[in-house]
Amino acid sequence: MGVRKSIAALTAAGLLVSACTSPLNLPVPVVPDSAKYGADGIGDPYFPRYGNGGYDVAHYDITIRYAPDTDQLTGQVVITAAATTPLRRFNLDFTGLPISRAVVDGSPAETRQDGAELVITPARELTGDFTVELDYAGVPKPISSILGEGGFLHTDDGAIALGQPESASSWFPVNDHPLDKATYDLAITVPEGKAALSNGVPEGSTTSGGWTTWSWAERAPMAAYLTTVVIGDYRVVSGSHNDRPMLTAVAASLPEGGTADTAMASTGEVADFLETQFGPYPFESYGGIAVADNRINYALETQSRPVYGPSFFRGADASWVIAHELAHQWFGDSVSIGGWQHIWLNEGFATYAEWLWEEHTRRTPVQSQFDDVYRTMDWTIPTGDPGPANIFSGAVYRRGSLAVHALRMEVGDDAFFTILKTWTAERRSNTAVTADFIALSERVSGKSLRQFFDAWLFGTSQPPVPTP
Repeated sequence: MGVRKSIAALTAAGLLVSACTSPLNLPVPVVPDSAKYGADGIGDPYFPRYGNGGYDVAHYDITIRYAPDTDQLTGQVVITAAATTPLRRFNLDFTGLPISRAVVDGSPAETRQDGAELVITPARELTGDFTVELDYAGVPKPISSILGEGGFLHTDDGAIALGQPESASSWFPVNDHPLDKATYDLAITVPEGKAALSNGVPEGSTTSGGWTTWSWAERAPMAAYLTTVVIGDYRVVSGSHNDRPMLTAVAASLPEGGTADTAMASTGEVADFLETQFGPYPFESYGGIAVADNRINYALETQSRPVYGPSFFRGADASWVIAHELAHQWFGDSVSIGGWQHIWLNEGFATYAEWLWEEHTRRTPVQSQFDDVYRTMDWTIPTGDPGPANIFSGAVYRRGSLAVHALRMEVGDDAFFTILKTWTAERRSNTAVTADFIALSERVSGKSLRQFFDAWLFGTSQPPVPTP
């Protein structure tokens, strides 16, 4: 949110000066017409049309009804936002379901679709807080991204809405970039007998006329790509952990009592261990969802309730991937990236959490895991700026984890774990970039670390291992 305010300040600094004067004969700033249209991208250098400019969303209230037999989705979203510059027009990311009703601040608004952009023209210029109400319906389409097929996917027994770096725009109109985090209410109506799972605190379900509505609330700010909906036949286990709701689910088609059930049952234990490393768990609920659709060949840290593809449950133990995705609750979800080039701040630390978990459970020293990866690493792609085609590459995950452990060796354990816990505390529910982490590391350690980070994050040759 703070980054968005700085963007608004830059916009204000570029205002033109009118020939008119005030009663004090001071120039009166006038917003040029071109500045009154929210940009169709938030300014990410890797993905220029992700997100949108000119406003800042505070809350999404999403109501959807989904019929698996026809793949028909009917939705309504109420968006509470604030204009960061006077707006005569603005965009939302949305992939094309027809809009049947559009209202802005109580008055009908015009809409048109421009590719993956929904362009909205309100009846009056917007300044300050405003509300958008949109009704829509149709058959959602998947989104192809670097990670693979994602977005809203129809399945044999329901649907899965999932993906990174974008997916939300396939099922609701949204400002789809981590810079604009917001809170959420979600109400999902599905045929009776189906589960409808999502983020945040479960608020119960009601059934009427053969349909069941499942309600969810995420009160911590959430990046749009971290939202999820999973609909279908699931074994749902509800309970509590540390006085917070815990809800896990496993696809009914996966073997009952198998690796997936065991992995979901370990969620609380893994989260408790990670608290000792990273500081207090940042959300009001725990959970996880194991899906059976083979198109989901990844796991994703959907906020408070990660989703795991079936390939992770073919071995005897999947707790390592639980550690990875739960680590993201601190690194990526609570502290979100201010741009996709900084994704190592998510994946480097989540991969390092795997190493910490392996040391904790199997007594495999983190140092030996570091040594193995260090010997075989390809250093030609810089971790801190891998390029849009490499945001899910080993340069981000494995080399990112090497950089994390190298920092530990450089500054020592006391300073290192203080850095991690200070980072997750000071940046909680906000966004950050690499420069912020470097500055914090220098502040906590009392050392100049610019050359260190230049070598480990941005160099293209193997850096020397620090001497502990």
